[in-house]
Amino acid sequence: MTGPFRLVGSVRARATLGATLVVAVALIAAGAAVLGSLRSSLMSQADSSAQSAAREVAVNLGLGHRFDQLDLGDGSEHPIQVVDADGRLRAASEALQRITGTGVTAVEPDLPKTASPAPRPGKDGPEKRGEDEPEEDRAEYGTVAPGRVKDGHTYATGTATVRGRTSDYRFATAQVDTETYGTLTIHAGALRDAEQEAVSTATAVMLVGLPGLLLVVGGVTWLVTRRALRPVESIRAEMAAITASEDLSRRVPEPGSGDEVARLARTTNETLAALETSIGRQRRFVADASHELRSPIASLRTQLEVGAAHPGLLDLDGAVADTVRLQRLATDLLLLARLDAGGPRADGRVELGPLVREELRQRAARDTIAVRATVEEDVDVVGSRGQLARVLANLVDNAQRHARSRIDVTLARESTVAVLRVADDGDGVPRTQRERIFERFVRLDDARSRDDGGAGLGLAIARDVAEQHGGTLTVRTSSLGGALFELRLPAL
Repeated sequence: MTGPFRLVGSVRARATLGATLVVAVALIAAGAAVLGSLRSSLMSQADSSAQSAAREVAVNLGLGHRFDQLDLGDGSEHPIQVVDADGRLRAASEALQRITGTGVTAVEPDLPKTASPAPRPGKDGPEKRGEDEPEEDRAEYGTVAPGRVKDGHTYATGTATVRGRTSDYRFATAQVDTETYGTLTIHAGALRDAEQEAVSTATAVMLVGLPGLLLVVGGVTWLVTRRALRPVESIRAEMAAITASEDLSRRVPEPGSGDEVARLARTTNETLAALETSIGRQRRFVADASHELRSPIASLRTQLEVGAAHPGLLDLDGAVADTVRLQRLATDLLLLARLDAGGPRADGRVELGPLVREELRQRAARDTIAVRATVEEDVDVVGSRGQLARVLANLVDNAQRHARSRIDVTLARESTVAVLRVADDGDGVPRTQRERIFERFVRLDDARSRDDGGAGLGLAIARDVAEQHGGTLTVRTSSLGGALFELRLPAL
């Protein structure tokens, strides 16, 4: 993968893109919330202004003012309509030319044309009425009875054209009941210019600032992730160098930050150390196996060549012994390979009591030192009967090679643990060598002179089988003075 695809596929790019997207979504959501709150607040102010204007007109009508006495202004700030129950426009702002949103589109008041305008106090003198003046004219220009302003207001959005300029408004509606005119409805508007201008300004600021802020977030994230991932790149480069050189003694650099990357480096070095140990162990195993196989093969070949040239000198017993040794060694190597592979074993319920008695009974005829056994009943474990029998055989074989005159085998149950002990009265195992004897192909110097051909795999196999079964195999000094091998397994 190369070019932009490789860039997008990197951890830095994904982290930067993810952080930028999260911030962008958060900012957009916050911006929408701010704009919504601002719009709602300004609209509430417009509603309050429109309501105040409508209620002021309603109160004046309720106090008995006539239509011609109302001060409705020119409509530039508050376009006002006064409508009766029949839907007729009875009064309106002077300069109002067009209106929508109130439900009444008329802008010219519908007034009677049969009467002259009433004289206004202070200008035309006292009002004079003719006795034959129509009742409707008296209602328009005569005395008007007081009324009552209704509670509650409704709101709507619309437009109004005043002196040739069309603007958006919020309209509030108020009602007043009068005895003279009946129920009158007052529509009063309030400009939305402040709301629209504020929302537009805020939107523009957000649109201009958002890309810049996202660039800052993306840049900071890119730099921070670059710094954070620099040790990871160092680890990767060192691992690549180790792979190329096959030098498992090298280690990756461990940063002193104490964070996840430092723990990754530490774990990587631990893995390399374990791998180095495993590879070294494998190489030694192969070398030791080759050495152990070379001796019986060379001996067997020599005997066969001598037998071929001089049939009378053929040592059949020696050839058979070398063949048996080769067979045992091959079997041990195969078992160790299976244990190392960790493959599935044939698990089942194993009764250790009968297993121990049967194994010792089969050995009684050929073993040079008699074995005394103390076996409890009902000591059962889960595992492979064949592998567990191999552990017992290896432990008894080891005791036979080192014991002077006595070997004790005991089987007991201690709480939830099955304990098998094999003790002898030999020289024992030095404290400093008690772990080393469980390594493969290891035979202590004192034991070599008494070794009857063992390859040093028996104890290694026994411990591996014990660990495979979830148990332990240890050695210490027995009460007889020799070695005491103790196998502990989870009991049923």
